[in-house]
Amino acid sequence: TRPPPAGSTPSFRHHLSTQEKTPQICVVGSGPAGFYTAQHLLKQHPQAHVDIYEKQPVPFGLVRFGVAPDHPEVKNVINTFTQTAHSGRCAFWGNVEVGRDVTVPELREAYHAVVLSYGAEDHRALEIPGEELPGVCSARAFVGWYNGLPENRELEPDLSCDTAVILGQGNVALDVARILLTPPEHLERTDITKAALGVLRQSQVKTVWLVGRRGPLQVAFTIKVPRPRKRLTELLLRTATEKPGPEEAARRASASRAWGLRFFRSPQQVLPSPDGRRAAGVRLAVTRLEGVGEATRAVPTGDMEDLPCGLVLSSVGYKSRPVDPSVPFDSKLGVIPNVEGRVMDVPGLYCSGWVKRGPTGVIATTMTDSFLTGQMLLQDLKAGLLPSGPRPGYAAIQALLSSRGVRPVSFSDWEKLDAEEVARGQGTGKPREKLVDPQEMLRLLGH
Repeated sequence: TRPPPAGSTPSFRHHLSTQEKTPQICVVGSGPAGFYTAQHLLKQHPQAHVDIYEKQPVPFGLVRFGVAPDHPEVKNVINTFTQTAHSGRCAFWGNVEVGRDVTVPELREAYHAVVLSYGAEDHRALEIPGEELPGVCSARAFVGWYNGLPENRELEPDLSCDTAVILGQGNVALDVARILLTPPEHLERTDITKAALGVLRQSQVKTVWLVGRRGPLQVAFTIKVPRPRKRLTELLLRTATEKPGPEEAARRASASRAWGLRFFRSPQQVLPSPDGRRAAGVRLAVTRLEGVGEATRAVPTGDMEDLPCGLVLSSVGYKSRPVDPSVPFDSKLGVIPNVEGRVMDVPGLYCSGWVKRGPTGVIATTMTDSFLTGQMLLQDLKAGLLPSGPRPGYAAIQALLSSRGVRPVSFSDWEKLDAEEVARGQGTGKPREKLVDPQEMLRLLGH
């Protein structure tokens, strides 16, 4: 800490040091990265105060809007995040979009440190002809639609075709395939949205292909066991080579729906229907692998293959967006340039999660990553690298928001919405019936 001004009284000196001991920190984004960063800061610094800003009226990011409805156990982390939000030194402010309702420079002015943890809210485009045809949609939007993400609530995908093709072989591609193929009665007891369940009940989709540029050794999905790559390879090999026993063979013969992995195929264009009005197939280039280990690339062999389908879901990755012109952004890598979570050339600004390292890894990866960013911030605080003296924190931002007509949603507001969702689900035996319309949410809160 700086020496007090000459002639200052001991009481002034005491006041200054207590102010400096209460760092005001804000976190942008309330998904796993945001909550784990907040959790680490609150746990490791007994005086830190953390405000979490979120553009949706509701918290938890991809835990709420990304995790598949048939994997409810993955959502248990919400209990941990709720404990964090209940801390007396933590506040959640939903319905506040940073970059629109308040700028990053305004946050930096009000807080000792700002952590950007807003994830990857866009999808990577295929950049092939025909991508804009009706019948083509991003897997990200499809997931948002069945999980109740407000911006995707009007998607209404057309499932009147018999074949769907998913371009990509990551965890999201597998989730989407599973939701398309699971009998709707198995989804009735999940938190899938009412609208999605209605559309899936009418679905005519019988076959789903997951297409990947590379081979079985390079698939991007993960399995929940140790030594996953070896186990995954053995599993794929066994499934491909073993003849099924009589029971399994009979089950397969009578199955009404099927799926498969197509390897060494790279999409070249989405083929239009004869009237040019919608997608009717995908033209794939046959590929082969070149290079060794991590450097393996898929290169076209010159052969082509057409795969007829009425629905194309592109699942080639999520992508972060720049949040504010004052924040450096690497648009090629889709991340904020940083060293161990410290944003380059902007002291007091940090990042964690997918906007820091790119959209890869599961919740546990993000946890470790967020703890590391929190650690760097606290090191910088200790080393006196953050602004000294008091900062107003939320009080200053609240005044700005109120002058701009923005009504933040608090964590106790969210708990009212949560109770409403649970109550709406009870009648039909669902854990909750998600509210999907932000206007309705705000109305229920009397905003």
